[in-house]
Amino acid sequence: MAFQEIFEAIEALPFATAIAESTWMFPAIEVVHVLALVMVLGTIAMVDLRLLGLARRDMGVLRLTRETLTWTWACFVLAAITGALMFASAAVRYSGLFPFQAKMVLLALAGLNMAWFHSTAYRGVDQWDRQLPPPAPARIAGALSLTLWTSIIIAGRWIGFL
Repeated sequence: MAFQEIFEAIEALPFATAIAESTWMFPAIEVVHVLALVMVLGTIAMVDLRLLGLARRDMGVLRLTRETLTWTWACFVLAAITGALMFASAAVRYSGLFPFQAKMVLLALAGLNMAWFHSTAYRGVDQWDRQLPPPAPARIAGALSLTLWTSIIIAGRWIGFL
């Protein structure tokens, strides 16, 4: 089955058709999606800015991540669900848009950056938890994360204008 046929099948699902045909469902889902992304970006930015040594200098990285991680993941899951619902309502159209494709690639890169950070610099966080500035790999991961998540938001907004 080709991607086009898969996207057409997704659009034909009853819930996707209901979202596409409703005057209020898509905007309501979009509001929740945007609010969830604000929380995701906000909590990630707090940690990234700490990794860069620019914010929360009074708090260790371990404590900050412990306090924000649950919120980050809960809001990310909500953003993913609402994003999938919006995508389903026009899967064929969205799948062909460059900003949508870019957003998906950027999300994958953000995930890879997070995996790289947790498999390298974060493994030794006990030794540098309160260090200012943190080690270079932590700063690099923080800078990449901020760049990627900002780009994800830009790509997402771009989709709405096409």
